[in-house]
Amino acid sequence: MIPAIIRTSIANRFVILALAVMMGVAGIWAIRETPVDAIPDLSDVQVIVRTPYPGQAPQVVENQITYPLATALLAVPGAQDVRGFSFFGDSFVYVVFEDGTDLYWARSRVLEYLGQISGSLPEGVSPQLGPDATGVGWIYQYALIDRTGNHDLAQLRTLQDWFLKYELQAVEGVSEVATIGGMVKQYQVVVDPNKLRAYDITLAQLRTAIQAANRETGGSVIEMGEAEFMIRSSGYIDELSDLASAPLLVNERGAALSLGDVADIRLGPEMRRGVGELDGEGDAVGGVVILRWGGNALATIKAVEARIDELRPNLPDGVEIITTYDRSGVIERAIENLKKKLTEEFIVVVLVCAAFLLHLRSSLVILLSLPLGIFAAFILMKAQGVNANIMSLGGIAIAIGAMVDASIVMIEAMHRRLEKEKLTAENRWRIVQECASEVGPALFYSLAIITVSFLPVFVLENQEGRLFSPLAYTKTYAMAAAAILSITLVPVLMGYFVRGRILPERKTP
Repeated sequence: MIPAIIRTSIANRFVILALAVMMGVAGIWAIRETPVDAIPDLSDVQVIVRTPYPGQAPQVVENQITYPLATALLAVPGAQDVRGFSFFGDSFVYVVFEDGTDLYWARSRVLEYLGQISGSLPEGVSPQLGPDATGVGWIYQYALIDRTGNHDLAQLRTLQDWFLKYELQAVEGVSEVATIGGMVKQYQVVVDPNKLRAYDITLAQLRTAIQAANRETGGSVIEMGEAEFMIRSSGYIDELSDLASAPLLVNERGAALSLGDVADIRLGPEMRRGVGELDGEGDAVGGVVILRWGGNALATIKAVEARIDELRPNLPDGVEIITTYDRSGVIERAIENLKKKLTEEFIVVVLVCAAFLLHLRSSLVILLSLPLGIFAAFILMKAQGVNANIMSLGGIAIAIGAMVDASIVMIEAMHRRLEKEKLTAENRWRIVQECASEVGPALFYSLAIITVSFLPVFVLENQEGRLFSPLAYTKTYAMAAAAILSITLVPVLMGYFVRGRILPERKTP
């Protein structure tokens, strides 16, 4: 079969060259489009369910929220583990799925089961899915500071929550922008219990009055002069006096009692249970950019930085955005170091082949076929969704030395043949076919054996499998491409480049 493939390739050499050019173009595209990161993503496929239950103790949250959710989500298809955590006012349930599960399929299944159990949760409680990200999605972090002192922590937090956060979440590849630190501004109603007792007012009445004072109400439409006018009452709170004047009741003398008569209305910070600090200089407001699952970390970081540069002129005077964490430096240094080593290895292989073959034009066969094997590996990486990282590129580095073996042996076989028979235009392709067919089957099967040498790596599971499988995939892809090229493209290139004066390996005395 192998000699037949070699004969067909030589007979259709222009088709083989055209396919090689197409593979080269596709490989360059794959290299440009393949996501780049420093290391493989070792995190589990998991879906996080967060359920706020304000003001409730951890034991109450455990009994009424975490336990019902965890038991219901145990039945989700593909769920491997379900972990529940209860905090003051918050419940977190982590659903870990089997390796290879599509994250969005897992999220849709979790949503189905949440819809079934939502009716048994306390009134007003609504579970929420966490971001579609992984444990290594933390790619960028920044801080907002004002060295002039014109903006306090509440104003910086408002700027982050209502401006920067929405702008950065719209960047391609960003799953979430989480806010750290600062103060959340609140309208606070500090009630005087003595006045409530004197006027016989309950806290439920106060709550109803506050809700009624901060809403808008529609009143249908009125048709006048062949036109419709919509009626609505505007009731949103703009300042403290609006809330203080909210009516509570009318006493027996007809006098209205407002919220400001029984409570102190003021602005204040929301209670917080954490703090953000920058360089030991005190509280600071910051944001964390989380990468979407399967996204390109390096491209997303560049897009976020470009968007921040666009937003800087729109910030209030004195407010600055400072980068506190940026993974792109680690990614670029890791990939650049590996690219440098790959280039050095590539050059050494070509020079060594030229030195030992003593024929520069013959080394061009290796110079052209070796990149195509690497391109084929990148094409398959792109199709499979494997990132370009230290491990995946390391697999290609391991394979480079063995990828050229078949080419060297075939060229050497043709050199020995040309020591005995003169190469002419009439017998050139016949000699190439005979030499390639003579050593081709053994070379192909030897490369095939090397190709499957990493198969045991594919049986690794969990973190070990996610760490080493990119290396095994790329090494296998590169060796498989080299085996196929050795019986298709290499004989064709030999016919074009192995010509001229061939120095004998040893001179006969």
